[in-house]
Amino acid sequence: MPITLPDAFFNRDALLLARELLGKVIRHRVDGLWLSARIIETEAYYCAEKGSHASLGYTEKRKALFLDGGHIYMYYARGADSLNFSAHGPGNAVLIKSAYPWQDALSGPASLARMRLNNPDAQGRPRPDQKLCAGQTLLCKALGLKVPDWDAKCFDPERLRVDDVSQVPSRIIQTTRLGIPHGRDEHLMYRFVDADYAAYCTRNPLRRGQVEGRDYISRENPPLL
Repeated sequence: MPITLPDAFFNRDALLLARELLGKVIRHRVDGLWLSARIIETEAYYCAEKGSHASLGYTEKRKALFLDGGHIYMYYARGADSLNFSAHGPGNAVLIKSAYPWQDALSGPASLARMRLNNPDAQGRPRPDQKLCAGQTLLCKALGLKVPDWDAKCFDPERLRVDDVSQVPSRIIQTTRLGIPHGRDEHLMYRFVDADYAAYCTRNPLRRGQVEGRDYISRENPPLL
């Protein structure tokens, strides 16, 4: 049985949270359907480092970043919606970078069909399932998540939640974040990818030319104490 994560789960160090969210399932209820996706890629952000929104200071728009762990921070990236969860400590958070459609007893074929309808390709055709949530804005579009609806809100077990469905990645890739401007701590290895789904994330860290130990770190994933 899926177990819905309590708010306390998110009130932990951002790097640990980013890693522990891999394999968890985001569910958003739309018109009676639970649209669901397994998290396969995350990025951690800290207030003290230059790559984070919080490093620019507190504003009303960024207030969710400064609230307790387990608040939702959404913003527009290139005009489309992006999803983050606040972590322990003011200004610290995890960006949900990409996911993979998930089906189970709560989220069946009708849910997947709705996700396909939500997120067609540029020609209006259905995207392949592996592409539906392959990026932070594609994920939000497929799940029907909108900035005005969820920014600075708490989770709602009946509308938006994250479930533990007992899916633990066997290997995790740790590498640098994407889209960080030069000089804003772009070298930090704060991005985590479920190795089994690396081909379906925003940018495959195991693509040709990438060298282990230089471009990424590969870690077996024993349970964390």
